[in-house]
Amino acid sequence: MSRCSFLLVIWIGLNVLAGGIANAQQASRELTIIAPQQTNPRVSFGLEKLTAALTDAGYAVTVKDNTAGAGTDDWLAVRIADSAASLPKEAFRIRMAADGKGELTGGDATGVLYGCMELARRIMEHDEMPAPLDVTDQPEMVLRGTAIGIQKPYYLPGRTVYEYPYTPDVFPWLYDRDLWIRYLDMLLENRYNSLYLWNGHPFASLVKVDDYPYAVEVDEATFRKNEALFAFLTAEADKRGIWIIQMFYNIIVSKPFAGHHGIKTQDRNRPIIPLIADYTRKSIAAFVEKYPNVGLLVTLGEAMEGVGQDDVDWFTETVIPGVQDGLVALGLDEEPPIVLRAHDTDAPRVMEAAKPLYGNLYTMAKYNGEALTTYTPRGKWAELHRALSAAAPVHIQNVHILANLEPFRYGSPDFIQKCVIAMHEVYRSNGLHLYPQASYWDWPYAADRISADSTRRLLQLDRDWIWYRAWARYAWNSKRPRAGEETYWSSVLADYYGLDTARGKAVLRAYEETGEIAPKLLRRYGITDGNRQTLTLGMFMTQLINPYRYSLFTLLYESEAPPGEMIIDEARKRWRGEPLIGETPSRVTEEVVSHAEAAVRAIEQATPAVTRNRAEFERLRNDIYCYEALAKHFAAKVKAAMAVLRYKYSHDVADLERARPLLAESVAHYETLVHLTENTYYYANSMQTPQRRIPIRAADGKFKTWKEMLPLYRREYDNFIRNIDSLKSAAGNPQVTTIRPLTPAAVSLPDGQKRYTVSAGSGVFSDGEARITAVAPEIEGLQGVAFDRDRQLGERTRLRFSASVPVQVLVGYFVEDKVPFGGDNRKSPYAPKPTLEHDASAGDYGQADVKIANAIAVGGLPRVNIHTYSFPAGNHQLELPQGLSLVLGFVEAGVPLRVYDAGVGVLDEDRDIDWLFE
Repeated sequence: MSRCSFLLVIWIGLNVLAGGIANAQQASRELTIIAPQQTNPRVSFGLEKLTAALTDAGYAVTVKDNTAGAGTDDWLAVRIADSAASLPKEAFRIRMAADGKGELTGGDATGVLYGCMELARRIMEHDEMPAPLDVTDQPEMVLRGTAIGIQKPYYLPGRTVYEYPYTPDVFPWLYDRDLWIRYLDMLLENRYNSLYLWNGHPFASLVKVDDYPYAVEVDEATFRKNEALFAFLTAEADKRGIWIIQMFYNIIVSKPFAGHHGIKTQDRNRPIIPLIADYTRKSIAAFVEKYPNVGLLVTLGEAMEGVGQDDVDWFTETVIPGVQDGLVALGLDEEPPIVLRAHDTDAPRVMEAAKPLYGNLYTMAKYNGEALTTYTPRGKWAELHRALSAAAPVHIQNVHILANLEPFRYGSPDFIQKCVIAMHEVYRSNGLHLYPQASYWDWPYAADRISADSTRRLLQLDRDWIWYRAWARYAWNSKRPRAGEETYWSSVLADYYGLDTARGKAVLRAYEETGEIAPKLLRRYGITDGNRQTLTLGMFMTQLINPYRYSLFTLLYESEAPPGEMIIDEARKRWRGEPLIGETPSRVTEEVVSHAEAAVRAIEQATPAVTRNRAEFERLRNDIYCYEALAKHFAAKVKAAMAVLRYKYSHDVADLERARPLLAESVAHYETLVHLTENTYYYANSMQTPQRRIPIRAADGKFKTWKEMLPLYRREYDNFIRNIDSLKSAAGNPQVTTIRPLTPAAVSLPDGQKRYTVSAGSGVFSDGEARITAVAPEIEGLQGVAFDRDRQLGERTRLRFSASVPVQVLVGYFVEDKVPFGGDNRKSPYAPKPTLEHDASAGDYGQADVKIANAIAVGGLPRVNIHTYSFPAGNHQLELPQGLSLVLGFVEAGVPLRVYDAGVGVLDEDRDIDWLFE
């Protein structure tokens, strides 16, 4: 982007008209603005806002483009200097003398805009031109932006994840220009300078490609609307100093294009093929040619298999050449920025290959995954961020999804400030990309139920003002002293709710106390930092006592939390008398309850005195009580889990008896949470697709409310009581259930495909000596498929088969004790398991969850977990990632498969006790 310097110089003289003073009326003031004619939209917009503020303050303002005819005491001159000002980009300086003469200098057009806005704010605050005044300000972070998802909480008919064409029927708000103006004005007020629009494949809604006319996804009338919308949006954003950035996933093609060529819109295991590469390159070129001032945010992973040469090739041979083709068509040399998102890709490797080809590159990575957990990030994830910071002039922090905060209000300035400091000091980054605080998938609406009329919705823009304001404040300047910040936010909240400053400080205390709860709960008890977990809906006991069964994402504990213990580790160490490290689950149970009770006390101090925005205050107050119920629910349940885990080692039923009242208490607190949310929220989680797995799979938009979850937690408690009684009646021994082996389904494989019987002694590869040493009884006797070991190490595994009935394919993934962060690294010889944190399609065949953990032991290899892939009757090809894996057989789709830990190859004390709750 071009950089120039502007100097805005202001001489102010006031001509006070004395008429009316004797009658104690306010004197009118005249002021002439002398501004050279110029075409920069940001400077023009800033002057427009400054003029409006002066007019509202009672000044009679005249605008002229030269000093001819102007007097010496009644004019304000604006000059744009040809020489560079001694200020960095976006900086400004305002100097006003007591006699009314002054100077405003901007480092560039945006600096002039920000200076005008700051001066206008002070004029409105004091109802006159403030003098004397000497202010200099500049941003710490180069890029400060927000994100809007042009996506939905559910899949569109006939489509899958991320596939949402831009149409008025699907996104009526997208065409609401008044809403856009409100939002862009909010961004300017907070000095955000970028706006990211997220969509899987936006090109087929915005441009036409000559060679692929059939690829357009919208009708002609909608296409014209989209053109007009983008022209409006980019122009309005530009004059507010905001850079529009269009995000897209790779590799996704439009549905009409896919249908025309008989391919899928997206297929993670599909290699790059010339047809798709050509279509994507020409789509990008057409977009750049049409919108040369719009940046691109590129996600290489998820819709193509991550961390491999394909990523490098796609970025350097398709994406960058597409941008360059568009520039050639326009005859331009200036490169629009490309932001490379480090998600499910080896971004440092991609950047190394890309930098010789393209100069204007940026990098982006998630701050705390898809959550907000800590301001003390560390470990491998911090190392990645530092590597990306070294690879690009600007590395951007992506505060992403915030799955653990949904749907309750979050606005802790203290926590947010510390996070931004960590972005600088730990990650060495200088950019911010901010998601909505909640309900990303439901933009622009919040989850709040504010009326019996479901058509009346609360806007996120109105609800979450403090979220946007706090992040922007510290992205601009994170080094603000704590005492001053307490005063500032107390005043802001007092003004918003019509309180005195002391009660404003009480509201701040409530925000900051609750601001610790969700981060601590997830980082000590969670399964994942991803949006497949909705923390505020709670967790089942089996998820607390056996997290690995649910595909535990260990990066959450290793990098996105301070040093500490998991629940299972604390229980084991306490039993063995070993020292504990750092933040423990038991300590957090006490801390979150303390935070919650302090927040309740604080909000009640303010409640009687509220005189402004009362309805919103009551919604905030209700959220504080929701946090209290949630904290007490988790605290009681974790204490119960610790007692149950002690039983795992002691085999003493008395430990289970100690868990009984604690589990009952957790249910009681959850009942309170149901009462608080039943009439105040439509849902907890805005992503209501099958990708949501924790605490339970969200199929067809179900299990998105606390009321739906309560019967399941009650059943869990009832099962626990019944199983305790069974243990007592059996003299301390659990009842043994007879397990019947699964019956193999009849399938046809290509001629020559080697098979084996799943049983001890059988070899599992066609070219190796690795043999089964032990096997779970359910799968014994199934007919496995033997693949060439060396071939699996070098390429994807492809299995062709046909079935006359619907079937499940049982696939074994090897479980490494020390998994590389991200779980998908080509240095490992083992195929990565399906992981929704990286691959949104990891549940398309039902394969995301472990069905039988520790199901089989193979000599010389790690333990094996079984996942299942479901297919209808017909001919199929199953593609598995590169690396060693096992196809252990086929069973009919209707056959129930017990989900449990078979304990094959693990110590007795490590066997699961999930049956206590089932």
